[in-house]
Amino acid sequence: MREVAMFPLGSVLFPHTPLLVRIFEPRYLTMLGRLLDEVDPRFGVVLIERGREVGGGDVRTGIGTFARLIRVEAANEAMYAVAVGGGRFEVAEWLDDDPHPRARVTGVPELEWDDALTALRREAEAIVRRVVARASDAASDSLEAVRWDAATPLSDDPVEAAWQLAALAPLGELDRQLLLRSTTMGGLLRAIIDLTLDIEPVITARPADDGGYSAAG
Repeated sequence: MREVAMFPLGSVLFPHTPLLVRIFEPRYLTMLGRLLDEVDPRFGVVLIERGREVGGGDVRTGIGTFARLIRVEAANEAMYAVAVGGGRFEVAEWLDDDPHPRARVTGVPELEWDDALTALRREAEAIVRRVVARASDAASDSLEAVRWDAATPLSDDPVEAAWQLAALAPLGELDRQLLLRSTTMGGLLRAIIDLTLDIEPVITARPADDGGYSAAG
């Protein structure tokens, strides 16, 4: 068990995926300053289930991801921090938020790869890329910004690639949190497939002439 600086966010961070955060609250600026004094600066990221990122008083999930700080840039009235997701953890105890959120956490075992899952991983990638491409096509007819890129490259490492697929899948944050809680690699890949197929009819819907929505062709 270890004590870790925590950064609750309105989005899920997966292992082996990048994170960009804008930091302007005094408590997180304090946290950032302390991290920059460390040889290997890391902090924890958890999803806010209820509440807002700013101001505190939020309800936080109990499973999160370590983030390794790799770059900090200054801007007007804020700092931008770039980090990359590492291993997962479970919150054992939340500590006082003064001067910034902190928790005692225990590591969650890494998911193990089995070459027998290769076909399942390829199926998951094909489905995710297809749905992301269709979502991009549907969004191109509206003012909604496209949040995903079907051509995003994945790592050659199968474990890293599986987590990157989870990040690429066009899912809501609660579904992403379900993926983060996966206990086996096969379970993660199957959940990516099932959740992506479930959301496909919704996310690829186009506005209809009567103001409703129709399925994209």
